[in-house]
Amino acid sequence: MKVPFKWLNDYVKVDINAIELGDRLTLSGSKVEEVITSGDEIQNVVTGKLLKIEPHPDAEKLVVCEVEVGKEEPVQIVTGANNMKEGDIVPVALHGSTLPGDVKIKKGKLRGILSNGMMCSSEELGITEENPVHGLMILDKDTPIGRDIKEVLGLDNPVIDFEITSNRADCLSVIGIARETAATLNLKYKKPTLGFKEDESSNIKDEISVEVKDSLCKRYIARIVKNIKIAESPAWLQERLTLAGVRPINNIVDITNFVMLEYGQPMHAYDRRMISSNKIVVERAKAGEKFVTLDETERTLNEDVLMIKDGDKNIALAGIMGGLNSEVKEDTTEIVFESANFDGTNIRVTSQKLALRTEASGRFEKDLDPNLAEEALNRACNLIEELKAGDVALGVIDVYPEKKDIHYVEADARWINSFLGTNLSKDEMKDCLDRLELTTEINGDTLKVLSPTFRGDINIREDVAEEIARIYGYNNIPSTTIKSPSIRMGKSRKQVIKDTVIEVLLANGLNESISYSFISPKVFDKLLLEEGSPLRNVVKIRNPLGEDFSVMRTTTIHSMMESLQRNYTRNNEYADLFEIGKVYLPTEDENKIPEEKNIVTIGMYGEVDYFNLKGIVENLLEVLGISGVTYERESENPTFHPGKTASIKLKNHVLGIIGEIHPDVSENYGVEKNCYIAELNLDELIENASIIRKYKPIPKFPAVTRDMAVLVDEGILVQQIEDIIKRQGGSILESFKLFDVYQGVQVPIGKKSVAYSITYRDENKTLVDKDVEKAHNKIVKTLEHVLGAELR
Repeated sequence: MKVPFKWLNDYVKVDINAIELGDRLTLSGSKVEEVITSGDEIQNVVTGKLLKIEPHPDAEKLVVCEVEVGKEEPVQIVTGANNMKEGDIVPVALHGSTLPGDVKIKKGKLRGILSNGMMCSSEELGITEENPVHGLMILDKDTPIGRDIKEVLGLDNPVIDFEITSNRADCLSVIGIARETAATLNLKYKKPTLGFKEDESSNIKDEISVEVKDSLCKRYIARIVKNIKIAESPAWLQERLTLAGVRPINNIVDITNFVMLEYGQPMHAYDRRMISSNKIVVERAKAGEKFVTLDETERTLNEDVLMIKDGDKNIALAGIMGGLNSEVKEDTTEIVFESANFDGTNIRVTSQKLALRTEASGRFEKDLDPNLAEEALNRACNLIEELKAGDVALGVIDVYPEKKDIHYVEADARWINSFLGTNLSKDEMKDCLDRLELTTEINGDTLKVLSPTFRGDINIREDVAEEIARIYGYNNIPSTTIKSPSIRMGKSRKQVIKDTVIEVLLANGLNESISYSFISPKVFDKLLLEEGSPLRNVVKIRNPLGEDFSVMRTTTIHSMMESLQRNYTRNNEYADLFEIGKVYLPTEDENKIPEEKNIVTIGMYGEVDYFNLKGIVENLLEVLGISGVTYERESENPTFHPGKTASIKLKNHVLGIIGEIHPDVSENYGVEKNCYIAELNLDELIENASIIRKYKPIPKFPAVTRDMAVLVDEGILVQQIEDIIKRQGGSILESFKLFDVYQGVQVPIGKKSVAYSITYRDENKTLVDKDVEKAHNKIVKTLEHVLGAELR
């Protein structure tokens, strides 16, 4: 956003130079990219009048000129230029002057004749003209003599270039920057006059109507101006537009551009003759429609594009660019002024799809204040009257279905001081806010702050604190130490455990992979999820890059399968991967942000099986100090093999799922090997992890080992046997280990033999047979009673 310093001074009288102002505004939160001062390199160059031109006595191509430069005596200058004549006024670089490129001019002799300086061309002054002239720059005849050339050519008008953040659409205007300048320097600023006279001989409501058919248009205001006189804009208006980087065209177009820069509200003017239906309609385009914009380019539209229509005929891309068929021409005598407000997201998406980004779209996409539209339209009509460019017809059409109102934000003054580390009084806080037009009431310790509609970024108490801080001055806020309720320095418990998880998985030979959280809705079919699966309930992205990235993932299995597929297609014989990422689960209330869960996913294929994967998971749980985990058979998850999958549970909590991927799923991803995946809830792991280690001394008393083999039904799970051993072994049970599972000869059909080695130890004494037999027999009898086991 380029703001000419001279234009800014029309609204707030600044008593410091542009560079210092840029520094002050940057400190108050309005970041300045650069201050452009084109005339800084030009020094001691003035306007001069050619009094006499005579040939050089010793050089055919040189002439000797007598030039009046406002001093008592004219100066003599020798030049080779030939496009001037006596009486012309030209720029004169006197002795000791400097020009762009660090060129220094001194007096000297040219072929024996003294020359006290140099007369300049536009090129030598560093000025680029549309139609450059070979030779000296000839100035207007009424140009004063002896004046600084920077003042005459406007080269002493610095321009401040601001980087405006997306939340501060109000600063995309000269008035917005004037408001910030006044608040920063504690000055007053004034807005331009908006008054104008209406021509009562005609009424807009008798001539046209406006119908808004889509909520993407939040407000649409129109006025008619008659007896238009197309002409050049006055010099002051052209100068401001040029300095701001906008090329002047004619008075009507210049007014719309001037108001857009001044107020930040884009406007458009239509040739009234082109609205033949007398009805302006705002609605979406039809798919495949063609439309030629003002840049004479034909564009193909779709149903997302919002259009301004003359009945059924398109005349403008809403908020982006007008149509060639309705532009203001030299013979235009009547115009319709449009000042509207459109949905910012739609404008941005449309401009990207059409590859057409304009000054208007760049403003609309930041969600402008709808209440700004009326002020801007009144300012345009005011300029019509000031420039005597036409007569404003009586009346206005204003379609504004849902008016945007001001709202209040409350903040506790004590909290603000604590938050900022300041000791400001409530009156000082109020002064900072009032200077920004955030009118504030003090009620006890509470500040009730009015948030105008042009400040849509003021919504919470932190926003109020930020406004106070930047106007009070960040440089005035004392440095304070960070206040923390914890004395622990460095990483948090969550970070430590997450790092531990990564270290364990790397130590197990896995490589970390990273994937996008955006997925396609089609992946749920590849994972064989049923239509009613809760995993299909996703968070949809408002502006997706494409269908493949249109929703947020609810499971990480697809991401891991894609990683395994990528390795498989590159002929890698095996892949052992893990990923730590998030899944996003929508809430019942659409206005609330989705629930985010941290997930650790392990994926493998190659010379591995279920037990390799389970061993890694067990190792991870052991390092995290998580005990009491059970593995329960899972046959309802369609993504996994029904006979080779288990849910991992801790008490009543599900930690995750582990198993072999269903062969059909592997086939959908083009992987012709068995894939094994574990999906674990990292948040649950962190919640239940024990990062404090307790160590036991080396045992003083010997252990006793007993082997046990039992016959059980084939359907009995080893987990069921181990649960009984844990419960019935008592305090002397130290450990147990499964060393054999047998089916075959000597074992009845439908049965299996399961053998364990069980270790007993007492920390306080040497065990005797009686103690061991008591605990061992209790295990055996419970197995017999609960599972129907037979001791072999």
